[in-house]
Amino acid sequence: MPAPVSGPAVSAAPAAPKPRRAGFVLATIAILVTLGLGAVVIVQSRQISDLRGDLDQARAESGNAQASDDQRLDSLEGQVTQLGEQADQVFDPQAVAAAVLPSVFRITAGKLTGTAFAVGSPRSGSSRLLTAYHVVQEVWGRGANTVQLERDGETYSATVTDVDPGNDIAVLSAPFEFAGLATATEPVKSGQQIVVVGSPLGLTDSVTVGVVSAFRKGEAGAADLIQFDASINPGNSGGPVVNTSKQVVGIASLKARDAEGIGLATPIQTACAKFRVC
Repeated sequence: MPAPVSGPAVSAAPAAPKPRRAGFVLATIAILVTLGLGAVVIVQSRQISDLRGDLDQARAESGNAQASDDQRLDSLEGQVTQLGEQADQVFDPQAVAAAVLPSVFRITAGKLTGTAFAVGSPRSGSSRLLTAYHVVQEVWGRGANTVQLERDGETYSATVTDVDPGNDIAVLSAPFEFAGLATATEPVKSGQQIVVVGSPLGLTDSVTVGVVSAFRKGEAGAADLIQFDASINPGNSGGPVVNTSKQVVGIASLKARDAEGIGLATPIQTACAKFRVC
């Protein structure tokens, strides 16, 4: 039996170390990453919140600025409107005359001369005009009814179509399209400034200026008359008395004898109501 062999003993292979340390490291890293991400999320959330706050503030400031701009614009528009109204109230006889004169004519009716003016809009190629009845009384009385209008060297025929002797008004019709004057819807008041346009003594395109002095009772049931101080003479009869807004307020009718600055006119509302020409 062989003898046992002596020698170094053969040791077994060492066991693998348990992975405790690696797991701990990984867990630590995961926690740190989570904390880092959480911090990033918190920071970003705060930044987003700040941005939203800035955006809301910017919107609010923009709205306030817009409201302020709108308010300033409304204020400016109000000032412009007020200035326009004030400009309309400024008395400019030259501007009034320039607007009115193209619609005013010298009228010849038999042996008498006076003034007539177109009123309202032309209709079907014809125009309507107003004058004083006493200017056309002669031709109306004999049934001829044809009168002559003169403007800028041109002559036009017209026909007397209706009259109101009590209020000294006559209506004419002409087969031409003349620019008609606007008429006031409200009665004129004492102290208001006026322009009178006519042909005194045959002198066409004569303009005088004055104010409304008072109102005088008409005779025999006639409408009240407008008294004014603008100078008028024979030939002014039938001409327009115009306010600062270039609207006819009256029809010149007569002047006081042996006196100056006392003229009388029939209110335009009387003609508008009776003949529907306005």
